[in-house]
Amino acid sequence: MPERLPKRSTYVGLFMVTLSTLMYEIALTRIFSVTMWYHFAFVAISVALFGLTVGALLVHLLPGRFRDVDLDRHLWLFALLFGLSIGVCIAIQLSIKVVPRLTAAGVLSVMATCLVVSIPFVFSGIVVCLALTRFPTRVNRLYAADLIGAGLGCVVLVILFSRLDGPSLVVGIGALAASGAFAFGVGGAAGLHRRRRAVVAALAVAVLGVVAIGNAYLHSNGDAVLRVRWAKEVREPDHDLEEWNAFSRITVGDEVRGRPAGFLSPTFPEDTAVRQRGMVIDSTAGTVLTAHRRGADADFLRYDLTYLAHYLRSESDVAVIGVGGGRDVLAALEFGQRSVTGIEINGNILEAINGHYGDFTGHLDRDPRVTFVRDEARSYLARTDGKYDIIQMALIDTWAATSAGAYALSENSLYTTEAWDLFLDRLRPGGVLSVTRWYRFADQPPLETYRTTALAARALERRGVARPRDHILVYEGPSVGLAASGATILVSPDPFSRADLDRIGGEVERLRFRPILTPETAIDPPLRAIAAPGGPSDAVDRFDEDISPPTDNRPYFFQMADIETFLNGKGFGDDFVFRPVLVLLILGATVLVLASICIALPLLLDRRPRPPRVAPFYTYFAGIGFGFLLIEVSQLQRLSVFLGHPTYSLTVVLFSVLIFSGLGSMVTERFVRTDRPVSQLAPLVALLVVVVAFGIVTPAVVSSLDGATTPVRILVAVALLAPLAFPMGMPFAVGMRLAASRDGVPTAFLWGINGATSVCASVLGIVLSLFFGIATAFWVGALAYVVALASLTVLTRTRGAVPPKEAPEPDTGRAPVSVATR
Repeated sequence: MPERLPKRSTYVGLFMVTLSTLMYEIALTRIFSVTMWYHFAFVAISVALFGLTVGALLVHLLPGRFRDVDLDRHLWLFALLFGLSIGVCIAIQLSIKVVPRLTAAGVLSVMATCLVVSIPFVFSGIVVCLALTRFPTRVNRLYAADLIGAGLGCVVLVILFSRLDGPSLVVGIGALAASGAFAFGVGGAAGLHRRRRAVVAALAVAVLGVVAIGNAYLHSNGDAVLRVRWAKEVREPDHDLEEWNAFSRITVGDEVRGRPAGFLSPTFPEDTAVRQRGMVIDSTAGTVLTAHRRGADADFLRYDLTYLAHYLRSESDVAVIGVGGGRDVLAALEFGQRSVTGIEINGNILEAINGHYGDFTGHLDRDPRVTFVRDEARSYLARTDGKYDIIQMALIDTWAATSAGAYALSENSLYTTEAWDLFLDRLRPGGVLSVTRWYRFADQPPLETYRTTALAARALERRGVARPRDHILVYEGPSVGLAASGATILVSPDPFSRADLDRIGGEVERLRFRPILTPETAIDPPLRAIAAPGGPSDAVDRFDEDISPPTDNRPYFFQMADIETFLNGKGFGDDFVFRPVLVLLILGATVLVLASICIALPLLLDRRPRPPRVAPFYTYFAGIGFGFLLIEVSQLQRLSVFLGHPTYSLTVVLFSVLIFSGLGSMVTERFVRTDRPVSQLAPLVALLVVVVAFGIVTPAVVSSLDGATTPVRILVAVALLAPLAFPMGMPFAVGMRLAASRDGVPTAFLWGINGATSVCASVLGIVLSLFFGIATAFWVGALAYVVALASLTVLTRTRGAVPPKEAPEPDTGRAPVSVATR
């Protein structure tokens, strides 16, 4: 019987399905960060990997349902179901009110959401499994189509997110998936069925495309039918403006006139009212657009705790990190500062304040003293030669997950000791770094202020400062709603002079703010200990919470729980400080159980006799599954800090890893032979050598190029990843060829083990990075590859291999090729 070969349409169909799969997977992280609390965004990745694995295992467990004779129909049918289910499931998911709490209703809402969004991934997993296991002699070419489709999906998603809102984009992704069904349909056997399948798939593409475009048009007019209905447990209100991109979703409300927002002094005249519009980023982080006319006063800003630094340094050059609604820039102008540089990474925010609402805000961009820079602040300050008298950061948060939130869990490159070393270097003599954070929030202790002060003390200690307290001023403002108050921390590389203390002391007394920590006053004992001579380490160790200064290796400013927190019985309540980590640990336990089921269930249900010495195959594929994901996750996090935003990291890392690992997999066909053990071991040995070299060299390279422009840093990231990703694509192909050459080895099940361990590693990588650092996750991944090498060594020493030309066709079933399953 002649061998069946894939048609050109098979490659096209697989390409479109895998492109759509990755786009849907990443788009969900963006939508989850809007509809749920930010720490749930990474759940989308784990759910996607699990759904893909389930799809592949269904093919493995139900061989009678997936016969070769029905291959054309199944490829078409499940690609079609994949596309249609994306549109249906996103509509259902947006209507679910998610309550992420440890209650029956809360757990049910989270489970319902995860179940709904996983359905399309199951269909995708079936398609990919069938395509790559039914054409064994062309698997390398199909694998390339798979990888290239997934890799390009990263880039296409970022581009489309600048054109479409989130829900409309997801429906559009469904249309792209249905186009894969169209390709499978036109490539089937000639006859009536082929024409019908092509027509049905084309109709699905047209319907989904029209819905996506129509909803996007309605969204531009504020009347979208498919839109976010529940966000952060509350009904989503109407907005005057709603804009999406790969960074965030911003919404702007209607104009209101009343008391200005901010940490205003008790002496503020209560009869003063200003016109404002609220701007909210991902339904969580809020800022305001303030109405202003060129030349008009904005003296109400002089009553705000946030702007105390302007009383210390007049006629100054100011850098504002994160311009938000433009309020900080306006305040600098109100104080008569010489120049203001506003640094903002999110182009939609700049367009809102200077474009859409430019007339409302007074077109701050047209003031000759103002320069707006669209860039990541740390990178910009690292490469600029300019010096500033004031650098200001006011409530700069990344609580809302970006596209890489699945892996990042809110890492923030602005609140690390390395970043603050840079900020202090960019100050002129006597310059001031002004940082505003929350002090009291409900009944919580002032952990943010403690950690910010510890970060300042550590940065000063690294500069050789013996008495950090002489360089730090902390003041608290009045409470604003929910019994919350803010604190402004002023840090200078030089000691504050007597004149400085008299000047700021007089203003603070006049405005009736409260001094918390100065060289002469310390009403908060923990703060006094944190700023004491010798550095903050001793004081930090006394806390049950983790308030240690974050570093680039552990850049998690907002996560203040560690393992001891839970071992001591804390963190299991509804405490918002610990909730993200608790969710992560619960997810970790859940995916561990589900992965165990995915492995144990086929073993229990499969009654076919197992060949001898098959266990090393299990440990081998588990090892490369863990290794691939842990290294990938660690690089997503490390390069997020280097590239300045997780969106850049996600796009660059996934694109590079997918493309170059695919090339590596294809190369194995040329030199790996099942009858030559050395050729099988060589790729893993080479990979371990590259991994060790990469782990040693990369931190130094990243640190030395921190100030390069964004395009240069992207090129450097690709150049670093290419030699690592190329051999990372080899072990899976080597293992599958070896397994296919042994009688009775369940190749489909080995794909399933690889997929299940990938699900576990996606969460384990975050846990390791969060508690022990990004480098730890990387080296544990390297250790997993060592386990795989040991297993492969055992396999190559066992007998029973058959000549390659007689190798049996692989079993019909395969774990999904996804972002992380290789």
